[in-house]
Amino acid sequence: MKIDLIVGARPNYMKAAPIYRALKKYPTEFQCRLVHTGQHYDEKMSHIFFKELELPQPDIFLGVGSGLHGEQTGKIMISYEKEVLKDKPDVILVAGDVNSTAACSLVAAKLHIKVGHVEAGLRSRDRSMPEEINRIVTDGISDYLFTTSRDADDNLQQEGIPKEKIFFVGNTMIDSLNYYLPKAGEEKYRFNDKRILKRGYILVTLHRPSNVDSAETMKGLLETFATIQNRMPIIFPLHPRTQKMLATFGMDKQLAQMPNLIITEPLGYLEFLSLQKDAFLLLTDSGGIQEETTVLGIPCLTMRENTERPITVWEGTNELVGNDPKRILERTLAIIDGEKKTGKIPDLWDGHAAERIVEILRNMK
Repeated sequence: MKIDLIVGARPNYMKAAPIYRALKKYPTEFQCRLVHTGQHYDEKMSHIFFKELELPQPDIFLGVGSGLHGEQTGKIMISYEKEVLKDKPDVILVAGDVNSTAACSLVAAKLHIKVGHVEAGLRSRDRSMPEEINRIVTDGISDYLFTTSRDADDNLQQEGIPKEKIFFVGNTMIDSLNYYLPKAGEEKYRFNDKRILKRGYILVTLHRPSNVDSAETMKGLLETFATIQNRMPIIFPLHPRTQKMLATFGMDKQLAQMPNLIITEPLGYLEFLSLQKDAFLLLTDSGGIQEETTVLGIPCLTMRENTERPITVWEGTNELVGNDPKRILERTLAIIDGEKKTGKIPDLWDGHAAERIVEILRNMK
């Protein structure tokens, strides 16, 4: 069975790596081609992620780069279609909800190639998020829908997806977390700072347009961080988009005025995981971090009004606080003062999701 495994943005790498390893266990049954669309690509960060996740250099690199949603999606479709017509796979596997996921799925579906969607069925109910559109489109044309939670199964069935196409397999992000956690424990922070003690700092990630593209919202968040860092040090790896908007608004100097806020450049997977596992609290607007903190048992405040991963709220350590400074500050200080939410690890988040996916593909040959 010829399989194209698609990666495009950095979160895809962590979801794809365990699948790649699982497929390689059956060299006589699967021929796997790693396809990198280049949706997120910079020489340093891509090299770090591929090296740390033990992925080979892609068999195909489309090199589409950044751009507006329509432009980027179109470029991926044009480039990937040419590659598929040269050497047609039997199945393509896509993960998550980025433009590469939807674009490659559309190409495959129109060429009558089967599509497997890893992390299918997640819904935020917010169609203003481009990721939500990508999820809906990809799920609608997929042949194998691999879900991380039972509520995702329910979402798909409510949308008319036949039950026989849906497979509850667990979470490949957690496969990577479990696999690389021992290595992350050996990772040394790039800075030597006496303020950074285990369970004694807050880790922040911030990149979504709803948070960083508004000067008013950004101002409120920075004021909140300024107050929080007086109680506990903050480590803040700056996403390129966030850094750009801070400079655009003239707010980058405010960060330098916070003595206990430590700015870093974007981090590799292992270094970030090392910081994450030892953090007291995560403040984030990411998706995957909500899942990782749930498994790590670390409190997580998600600075969004909704989440496509509600199981992290229902069963895990995650809370939604939106981007209202007052709500963020109140919950952060309450957690510092001991009001932590406890949770449990969801079903099948056991590090074996990729193996289940590959076994399903083996049985469908």
